[in-house]
Amino acid sequence: MRLFYLMKLPHLLTVASCLSLLPVVSAQETKPSTAAATKPAGTPEGLHDLKIGDSAPDFSLPGIDGKTHTLADYKEAKILMVAFISNHCPDSHAAEGRMKKLIEDMKGKGFAFIAINPNNPDGLSIDELGYSKYNDGFDDMKRYATDSGFTFPYLYDGDTQAVAKAFGCLATPHIFVFDAERKLRYKGQFDDSRFEDAATVKTTDARNAVEALVAGKEVPLEITKPHGCSTKWLGKKELVSEKMEKWDQTPVDVELIDTNGVAVLRKNGTKKVRLFNVWATWCGPCVAEFPELVQSARKFGMRDFEMITISNDDPENVAKVKGFLEKRGAGLSPKLKASVKAEGRNTNSYVYSGASVNELMKVLDPEWPGAIPHSVLVGTNGEIIWRHNGPVDGEELRAKILEHLGAFYKP
Repeated sequence: MRLFYLMKLPHLLTVASCLSLLPVVSAQETKPSTAAATKPAGTPEGLHDLKIGDSAPDFSLPGIDGKTHTLADYKEAKILMVAFISNHCPDSHAAEGRMKKLIEDMKGKGFAFIAINPNNPDGLSIDELGYSKYNDGFDDMKRYATDSGFTFPYLYDGDTQAVAKAFGCLATPHIFVFDAERKLRYKGQFDDSRFEDAATVKTTDARNAVEALVAGKEVPLEITKPHGCSTKWLGKKELVSEKMEKWDQTPVDVELIDTNGVAVLRKNGTKKVRLFNVWATWCGPCVAEFPELVQSARKFGMRDFEMITISNDDPENVAKVKGFLEKRGAGLSPKLKASVKAEGRNTNSYVYSGASVNELMKVLDPEWPGAIPHSVLVGTNGEIIWRHNGPVDGEELRAKILEHLGAFYKP
């Protein structure tokens, strides 16, 4: 069974084409556009380039509050900011605190804020989710918004992505500010920093636009370039599937390792967090938990993370271990393969060669009670972050890894 089935991505509708220049965009029905003929190769069909002075595209989208939201619902606001954000993107995460601050500062000034998730979960590969607990589906939006303390409308456009196309959403975050007449007055980045710390911000372009409009002045800078994670169009679904299939077929090298070798790996000293898992092909719970381990390894495949497996099979059964690992898609990603090679190693998959498992326990984790499977999460300096004896709960494991790695880019 290929691993990408484990990702539990919802079955979504195919991408609908965008509406014409001033569309009424609905999650259920859209009209075709001829604008795509002028777009560069690689952009989705119907992606519109909203110009300064254009009217705000209408929309009808479900919100996490259980209501359907339309542009008319915000007609009383003098200024409207539409922010395309997402659950998975660290750049988007970083801007959220500053968005909340803007909303707070603009209370009583006729300012309205709407967040829209433009992404289709099928357009995301699992290793693009390494900065979040959640994918970008509607149910995950509810959980993410609760965790993040959202007090503003959070709407879902992932089924058709027609709204994202009508606005010309290129990334998350991507900001659009409209005046009282609902004419576009600013589009681009929220600010210039991709980090969470507000002290790293040098230019506050979206805030500047809002403050200028509140004061009845001209927007000082009308267009900037958005930065962040590209919009995850449903059209990428096939590419994601091909990537997963290729990963499933990646060969696995297996080597013998003794306690000295384990001690070196356990000491760490690299930039990577390491997850050690001791298992065996003859161990039922080990076999049962393995898909969750592989899913975890893939989820954090673009981060500083490495899963190291140590089999307690007979050292003569290296070929059997190799077959098991390959069947379950445990091959190294290109990034991790390069990292392993830079350390002078060939693999992250081993069979323990020593006679005494007690010696392995002493080296890897003195608190290991003895039974397998046993998992240990080790920090960059060799400190134990988390340990678990018995089959892991995949969600708990991934939450522990994310908790240590963090949900933001680091300066």
